Amino acid sequence: MEPGAAKFKSLGELKKSDVKAYDAVWKAMREDGAFVEAGENDNLIVQRLESDPNSVGIFGYSFLYENSDKLKAVKVNGVTPTFDTIGDGSYPVSRPIFFYVKNAHRDVIPNLNEFLMEYVSDGALGPDGYLPERGLTPLSDEKRMEVQKAVADGKKLGS
Repeated sequence: MEPGAAKFKSLGELKKSDVKAYDAVWKAMREDGAFVEAGENDNLIVQRLESDPNSVGIFGYSFLYENSDKLKAVKVNGVTPTFDTIGDGSYPVSRPIFFYVKNAHRDVIPNLNEFLMEYVSDGALGPDGYLPERGLTPLSDEKRMEVQKAVADGKKLGS
């Protein structure tokens, strides 16, 4: 939202003169009925989109994929959301899921290490794993191996 807001001359000037006011403007959600909060109920969003052909919804890719016969994807910066564009980060509104664990808990909480290794295993996180079947976009082989090594070694990614 912020990069879009910054393209408006008046908002760019407001940002220079009053950052707090600028933040209040670009972060605000419409309250005139044009924006409807549907929470985490993706099925409700799909129903609303079906009932209004001029509406836009925001939800996980799995719901777009499952409803591709009813819904049309929105290109962002000319990029269509697909497993590949989401996985490689080129679809600009895609986001990764981060998973945090205190290493101090790994040898204290029963089966935590086994759970972590299962979660990043090829059978779970790989392209034919059960997590992509449930809507997660699989990592590239290289990135998945990096994540698996970091989890096995109890290290942060890139460290």
